Amino acid sequence: MSSSLLEAAFTHHVWATLRVIDACLDLSIEDLKTSVPGTRGPMLETVRHVVLSDAFDLFTLTGDRAFDVDDEHVSLAEARVVMERNGSGWAEYISRPLDPDEMVHEVDETDGYQRWAPVGFRIAGALNHGTDHRSQVCTALTTLGVEPPQIDVMDFGLDAGRIVEKMPDA
Repeated sequence: MSSSLLEAAFTHHVWATLRVIDACLDLSIEDLKTSVPGTRGPMLETVRHVVLSDAFDLFTLTGDRAFDVDDEHVSLAEARVVMERNGSGWAEYISRPLDPDEMVHEVDETDGYQRWAPVGFRIAGALNHGTDHRSQVCTALTTLGVEPPQIDVMDFGLDAGRIVEKMPDA
């Protein structure tokens, strides 16, 4: 991993999303329908939303139709494949010189809604969106008695070998 701040942020973002998907793979359809007050909705729909919104952000930023995924009924296994592809897409996108103030024009092809937002806001929004909804799925997992995956940035750093922790000598 390079020292790029965006690379670290997006590598964590993809890693954490994949860990949440993996934590849900063995759940029953009934369990995946679990919804907790204050969250977006059922876990399966929330995971799909995170992954497909992430792909949409890449499509909006790059114009690459490979990220124009419009299947709100993807399975968890398919969502995992899409998220892995998103990871490659983010890596390629953030490796470019980026102007955080460059305006990006988004058009919803279904209803014509339009938005103009700077690249910096789109990038921050993608990271924030993933964090928010991953947390919601983890909350729902706990209501089922399932230990949610450890997905914070420090856990990622430990897993990636980028962070070392040491307890004080007793």
